[in-house]
Amino acid sequence: MTAKKYAEGDWFAVPLRGSGYAVGVVARASRSGVLLGYFFGHGHLRLPTLADVETLRPADAIHVQRFGHLGLQQGTWPVLGRLAGWDRLAWPMPTFVRYEELTGRSLRFMYDADDPNRLVREIEVEPGLPEQGPRDAMAGAGALERTLTLLLAT
Repeated sequence: MTAKKYAEGDWFAVPLRGSGYAVGVVARASRSGVLLGYFFGHGHLRLPTLADVETLRPADAIHVQRFGHLGLQQGTWPVLGRLAGWDRLAWPMPTFVRYEELTGRSLRFMYDADDPNRLVREIEVEPGLPEQGPRDAMAGAGALERTLTLLLAT
């Protein structure tokens, strides 16, 4: 078993398809390798540094996602380090939303504040109620790279 190469509060670079990088921060980490990340735009042409991310806050995120750790574990997503004064309360576990086209149901999902892999509550909300919050999904490294590339291209 290989040692973890990341920890909660670590900033990292995500290579975009084509060229450049987006940046993310590990807001929560489970023992199973499922993470919660906040991701930021303004694609960097070169590998970003901690100085490039020190002013970023949750409200600046272009994407919030539960994702697998392979990009970090395998080193294809370079860890930039951790800023002094990391405060996990400033980076909360959001409520995720999902709209099921087949059934027409809207759902909200709440995950454990300490484990993004542990669903603690799922509730159906009134159909047609505007969905607010990040979409409930789990992404692998490649899927997240594609998503961020598309978000930054628009």
